[in-house]
Amino acid sequence: MARPRGSAAYKKIDGTLAIVKDGQAVSWTPVAPPGSKPTLTLHVSSITNLQQTPATSAKVMLKVFALTQGASASEQYVFSFTSPTTARAEADAIKDALSKAIQAAKAGSGVLAPPGGASAAMTIASAVTSLPPGGGNTDAWYDDSRLKSDVQLQQSLLKSNTSLSKTFMESLRTKPESITNSQFTDQFWSTRIHLLRAHVIEKNQTRGAYNVLSSFKPTTVDGTTKLSISKEQIQLIFNQHSLVKRVYDENVPRLSEEAFWSRFFQSRLFKKLKGEKISEHDTTDNILDRYLQHDEDEERGKRLAASHVPRIIDVEGNEENHSQRKGNQADVSMRPAPMDRVPIIRTLNSLSEKIMVHVPPNDIDPSLPIGVDEETFNTLALRDLQADAEENRVVLNVKDQSRFFSSNKETGVSADAVLYAKQDPAQVLRTLKSDVARLASNPGLESAIGVDNDSSDEESQPKKGHVGSKASLAAATAQILAAVSQQRAQTDDLHASAAGFSTALPSSTFGLSVAVFDRLSLTHATTTEFLQHFWSAFLSGDADRADEISRLVETFNRAMDRIKAVADDADQERTKEVEKVEKQLREQYARTKRKMKFDFDSIGGGAKAVNQLLGPTIKAIKLAGQEYKKALAASAVTEEDEIT
Repeated sequence: MARPRGSAAYKKIDGTLAIVKDGQAVSWTPVAPPGSKPTLTLHVSSITNLQQTPATSAKVMLKVFALTQGASASEQYVFSFTSPTTARAEADAIKDALSKAIQAAKAGSGVLAPPGGASAAMTIASAVTSLPPGGGNTDAWYDDSRLKSDVQLQQSLLKSNTSLSKTFMESLRTKPESITNSQFTDQFWSTRIHLLRAHVIEKNQTRGAYNVLSSFKPTTVDGTTKLSISKEQIQLIFNQHSLVKRVYDENVPRLSEEAFWSRFFQSRLFKKLKGEKISEHDTTDNILDRYLQHDEDEERGKRLAASHVPRIIDVEGNEENHSQRKGNQADVSMRPAPMDRVPIIRTLNSLSEKIMVHVPPNDIDPSLPIGVDEETFNTLALRDLQADAEENRVVLNVKDQSRFFSSNKETGVSADAVLYAKQDPAQVLRTLKSDVARLASNPGLESAIGVDNDSSDEESQPKKGHVGSKASLAAATAQILAAVSQQRAQTDDLHASAAGFSTALPSSTFGLSVAVFDRLSLTHATTTEFLQHFWSAFLSGDADRADEISRLVETFNRAMDRIKAVADDADQERTKEVEKVEKQLREQYARTKRKMKFDFDSIGGGAKAVNQLLGPTIKAIKLAGQEYKKALAASAVTEEDEIT
């Protein structure tokens, strides 16, 4: 199949616009001199938008928006097709090929596009959405293997996350010698892919366009007003205000760069572009004041002409087809107001429109036709004028419906009836009579259900569990309070950190000092890391990793020693705190001769708090050791059987 190509002029120079062989780029080659190489090549991955003149337009033009490497905004490339007979067909063929390539690129990067065919009448088409700076591919954000192998990204994340960096360095320092650095790194980052993905997305985020003129705030230094401006801000001013770019081109270098910007920020033109009212006391400028009457938004008419507005919401179309110039005058809210009234609103609306033009929509398929989509059409449709919708249902013709409502297909007797038939009527009557007699003799509800609040026999003489009894209520209350206490211990003022453990505020460290609690957190993180290494090797079934598993078990012993050391330090701190309180009580007794009662159990911390926090980790270490011993014993028995 021949590649789409056509005669097109770029910057008023005749040439040929064609799709390259692989279909992933479009190139433009000048006609003169003959045999020239392409001077402009735009890759599909860098294209952010497409625009084409309507079919009713006499000129056939295709505008391509592309984001070049290092640029903050898309650049425009306009190609005018010059063929007198086949210009429209050539433009449609190239545009359709680019739309298909863009759609394929989106599908390959994990962005699904809605179904639909290409349309030759498309005026504005969205191309690639959510591209990283430079038009790069977003596959790196979703590919786990690329994230795990990106060393620079990992180092950047460690520098930005101090807690994660401590965990990594401590785990690397205490790892067994049988585990290489590469194995440890792969295992460490395999459980933190989500952190790497979030970090790379954060790094690729850039600041979008904004109202640059309102961001300038002059400062006064030593009685002199100063204002700083950067190259990026100048570029934004030119992009948002074409009139400023025109004034700059016509007056620089006749005026120096510094003199131009100094006069501009003090001129009436600057106040007009910001949307502020111009007063008689404002400074005049014989050069810049000449541009006050120029239309700063002269391109708006071209954009409106190129865009497609549905007739049902086209106010200008209504005015053209159904004019209100005759008869009663329209309400004041419906009359067009001059630009000098409420200029700030008009300026902000115009600027917002300019900024949004360069933002590619992320919910539009480039291959869909222009106009009202199905959802908008259904919203605007006048449902009262529509006919009733035809019923679309499947009619079921069932001959014998009774068999669907009977559990016993042979006899037609329900399951409850079969259950009741097995009971002895005499026994049921005796049970009912005994219950009625007990209720008659004990009219109180508590005594009827077996609850006696005045008796303590239930605690001394255990009986069979009875719903509503005092023992049952006490057990339920104790269980609920225990669950609440456990939940508070796990969640109160705790904040999950990126290292995989929770860091607490000083008021909720269970009586431990900040230094001891940080050691405890680091010990927990490193132990959890080695547990992940152990289970990864233990469950792999690889006999060659037996030595690695045995080294990891030895590491668990050292981890228990570290936990014990933290507990001993916590006990020493608690002992010092208890001695401090006892000293205060003795001093108070010496002054007042009155003994004060103090509950020393209210002083938190100590080994008890450490064991409570690291209880699940200690159980996990013991479980790993038990499973290792079982597997070791089983392998020894298997070897003996093979020898005999």
